[in-house]
Amino acid sequence: MALLSSTFLLLAFRGASEYWRQPLEFTQRPVGQIVNRAEVATGIRQIQTANGRPTLTPLPLAEEVWTCEVVVIGGTLGGVAAAAQAMKTGVTTCLIELTPWMGGQISSQGVSAIDESRAMRWRRNFSPSWEAFKALIKRQPVYLPPWTGLPAQLSVDQTNSCWVGELCFTPRAGATAAEMWLREAAKSAPESRWATSTAFKGAAFDASGRYVTAVYGVRRIPLDPGYVPTGRLSQELERWYAWSDDEAYNKIPIRLQSPPDRPMIVIDATDTGELVGWANLPHRLGSDGQAFTGEVNAPVQDNPDCTQAFTYPFVLATLNDKNESLRALQKIDPVLSKAEHRNEFDLEGFPFFNFGSVFNYRRIVSQVAGNSNVNLTRPGEITLINWNKGNDWHFMDPPLVFTEEDIRLSGQRQDWLGGLSIESLNYGEIHALKFAEWLIETEATNKLPLTFLSGSTSPLGTQSGLSIAPYIREGRRILGRPAYGQDSFMAVEADLREDMTGGRDFRATAVALAHYDIDIHGCRYRSWRPSYEAAGASIKEFVVRPLQIPLEALVPQGVDNVLIGGKSIAVSHIVNGVTRVHY
Repeated sequence: MALLSSTFLLLAFRGASEYWRQPLEFTQRPVGQIVNRAEVATGIRQIQTANGRPTLTPLPLAEEVWTCEVVVIGGTLGGVAAAAQAMKTGVTTCLIELTPWMGGQISSQGVSAIDESRAMRWRRNFSPSWEAFKALIKRQPVYLPPWTGLPAQLSVDQTNSCWVGELCFTPRAGATAAEMWLREAAKSAPESRWATSTAFKGAAFDASGRYVTAVYGVRRIPLDPGYVPTGRLSQELERWYAWSDDEAYNKIPIRLQSPPDRPMIVIDATDTGELVGWANLPHRLGSDGQAFTGEVNAPVQDNPDCTQAFTYPFVLATLNDKNESLRALQKIDPVLSKAEHRNEFDLEGFPFFNFGSVFNYRRIVSQVAGNSNVNLTRPGEITLINWNKGNDWHFMDPPLVFTEEDIRLSGQRQDWLGGLSIESLNYGEIHALKFAEWLIETEATNKLPLTFLSGSTSPLGTQSGLSIAPYIREGRRILGRPAYGQDSFMAVEADLREDMTGGRDFRATAVALAHYDIDIHGCRYRSWRPSYEAAGASIKEFVVRPLQIPLEALVPQGVDNVLIGGKSIAVSHIVNGVTRVHY
């Protein structure tokens, strides 16, 4: 969703708050009974009071104070794009990112294989900034181990050959490109600053509760100069968010505050909507029932547990390590029975090597670059594994993303720790490792043996071999201001289906364009009780019309200086299946 940030910021920086207070009215007819019952949305009643905002307890004295005209929370792909575009306009911008790498999907989340609309690829109608960013990625160096038989350093363009899209690369290259993109943009706003390894902790509001006046974070500095992330976020999450020093980190509390003469703009670009969840801005979570959205393929009722499956990608190489990595994987205790893990694994008829294969799908190091090699697999190659019936974790026992009640009961209103289930993260990690074990056991051959890559020099740069953080497809989704026939704006299924009536024209306030399959990675309970998922809404892109995303999708209710810069925009659970992709 990086594209979203490039245009709307130009509209938003100067004098936008009055526009947000009084949204434009449109005469288009409502689509079904879409979001016309604002009282059912999480958080609306609570924020009608003067300043019903959470209070941080404890709140340490800030050791660093940053003055910012724009604050971006989350160095995801959308967050990097938002911060860069802000800086290009000359605005002093501050950006904080939880993990050690900027870039989100293309780096720390291990989805460094660009998956784009086939129609947009054919027409070459991507935004200039997105094309420029991909060109920057192609120029990044890839450092290769001797066992590949390749030179020690090549460019991404010299190792790129995959079939998920046109560009697959190492996560480190994605992180480097994101950092370079920010540095180039900062030439226009030299007082800007950003930091990785920095957790969002909360915010301060003015007396009305409608303006964020400061954002709080905690930066961690590893005590070990050779620190390598575990790749087990379940084991590190609470330590990353804690205010206090521990045996692994020194902690630096920071405050990002507005200039003395004007309010700042705050952009929530986290994948789960952390500011949205902590401040309890009006939002939706999980699948939306038909009674709420009026969508044809929505489930019969809501299920806040049912966000799309999340995934821990990992890396395999066509390398003979004499089964050393396999033996290490086999020693990891499963969280379910071995059979229950393996019942979820299925390559769905795809071969693992060569023509149209799983290995070549997201291959990040190829012996021969370009389309001529896309159907061949050779020794000394490396691939990312992100497979629906593999390392997706779709079980809701427990759900990943905390509800409003979970946040309240856990005390995270006062001491924010990310709003995620550690138990669910752990299950997803083990499931991914067990999928890697299964693949090596069942797919390795004498000519093409398989090795699971882990450690500091591995492409994902973690001890476990999993991504630093999971690829989270869906978190909290805001409800927008009244617009386009809705009391609470939300783009819905009919707005993007060619074969449905009632879709609306968002051109009047469009700031971005999205197009992709409706790709729902569903959810279920282990007991098989009703999940109320919307997997039946999935459909290929040829019946999906380009979705113009209006400014109203980025503006939450109840606050006047906050925008959304990523997956938490005002769309339904079904529409998120389109808008969650890279661009």
